[in-house]
Amino acid sequence: MLLAVDIGNTETTIGVFDGIELIQTWRIATQQERTSDELALLITSFLRLGRLPRDADISGFAVSSVVPRATLAMRELVPHYFDVDPVIVEPGVRTGMPIRIDNPKEAGADRICNAVAAFEEYGGPAIVVDLGTATTFDAVSADGELLGAAISPGLAISANALVQRTAQLRRVEFVPPSRPIGKSTLEAIQSGVVLGYASLIEGMVERFTEELDGNATTVMTGGYAEVMEPNLKCIDAVDPWLVLKGLRIIYERNAE
Repeated sequence: MLLAVDIGNTETTIGVFDGIELIQTWRIATQQERTSDELALLITSFLRLGRLPRDADISGFAVSSVVPRATLAMRELVPHYFDVDPVIVEPGVRTGMPIRIDNPKEAGADRICNAVAAFEEYGGPAIVVDLGTATTFDAVSADGELLGAAISPGLAISANALVQRTAQLRRVEFVPPSRPIGKSTLEAIQSGVVLGYASLIEGMVERFTEELDGNATTVMTGGYAEVMEPNLKCIDAVDPWLVLKGLRIIYERNAE
């Protein structure tokens, strides 16, 4: 079985694959200060508590990380606790996807995994919208090339900044109001935060689609994907575990 770990700025997602089937997932808060031993304790605890087959054996380990300290911790813990060498998505690893940007090393590991999985599952051209700490838009060509991206402040970052920089506005639940023109401060904030963010996503997808000659499949993933999906008309598929699926594909390409 393959253990896949995606370490983001806010959350760390862990998944177990039995062949191509994702059979178990967990999410934990990312804490840069965690040592390799602490991470190993968390991961092994999840494996013990998970509904895995009795003969389950972790024979592979794949890692995507945008947190350098956590990447180092994973390098230490995997050989020690799992007795395998991890496949870490970084320069030099075979992804099977050409990266057509000025400096390919700048492409985040999670974005590469998203693009690989989107092309494998949905074909190209494709637009991947990842709603995490930041919101990223990645364009994949019909030939399976990562063409470039746009990066925006994430939904939570935007909402938190609004509250922190104003004296009388407060946090709201990420649900849309009954109408765009809010009749109360609560409705007005929800309209601006939720519907306004939906307009940002739809506007960027429209611009990307135009640059991709008017034809692209739009796939959305990330922690806020299911929250925002009901407010969007431009999304063809929602795949909350896209990064983990990309990790599995990249692992297999490097294990051959």
